[in-house]
Amino acid sequence: MWVVHIVVASMFLLLGTVFMRGKGAFLIAGYNTSSKEEKAKYDEKALCRFMGKIMFSFVACFLIMATSDLFNSMAPLWTGLVLFFCVAVFAVIYANTGNRFRK
Repeated sequence: MWVVHIVVASMFLLLGTVFMRGKGAFLIAGYNTSSKEEKAKYDEKALCRFMGKIMFSFVACFLIMATSDLFNSMAPLWTGLVLFFCVAVFAVIYANTGNRFRK
């Protein structure tokens, strides 16, 4: 089972690397469906870098979850799940308040 966590963490790592380079904005839900006029209002590079940091946080959460099989304990699994949920909620709230990514 830990292999699944490592594979998913690797995918998030790849996505994080793409986002940190300022690329891959077409993968961000909501942004990719916006009109060109709406997209012009946002700092695409800053938005991508933020999403990259979130993806790296998800990598850490999945690596914590992977240790549950190695230590034969459910505590790391639940800790990783709670952290994953907290990071996701933080990302949604942070990205959608305060016009942080507007030009």
